[in-house]
Amino acid sequence: MKKEFTLTIYSEDQIRLIAKLSSMFIRKQIEILSLNISICEIDKMYRHTIVVNETLDTITNLAAQIEKIIEVFKCYYSLNEEIAAVQIVLFKIPTALFMTDAKMEGLLRENDLKVSEIQKDFTILQAAGADEEIEYLTETFNRLGVIEFVKSAKIALIKSPEGFCVDI
Repeated sequence: MKKEFTLTIYSEDQIRLIAKLSSMFIRKQIEILSLNISICEIDKMYRHTIVVNETLDTITNLAAQIEKIIEVFKCYYSLNEEIAAVQIVLFKIPTALFMTDAKMEGLLRENDLKVSEIQKDFTILQAAGADEEIEYLTETFNRLGVIEFVKSAKIALIKSPEGFCVDI
């Protein structure tokens, strides 16, 4: 049975690794739901966070193959309950809606929305949260008349007292 897994990959090189990972995922016909690459707590190292919907067997094999790539130090895989994760979303809505809809103030307070920018024709709101919270807000703003929105990739940390350590 397929489940959502988050792969956390530690590497030195991000450019060549992206190409190698891309070809690996294409060959195995695995759809990437979210991809984030950032610096991490270790100097000159990168953390790649990839979210996929697959079976445990496929993920176990994939993680083992990823760890065989020269640039990769470690590849962890986790279920959603094993990680602390968040996404950020920006909504552009008509300023008139922002100023006239009585529900907007409650929506702002209940969901800890932040106003990033107010212009004559549009207002940009920012929210951070779990997948379910972001989905709820997206559906709500779609009903209200969102002009556009953009959602970041998932960023995640494994819920474990240890961190990744490498001797370079």
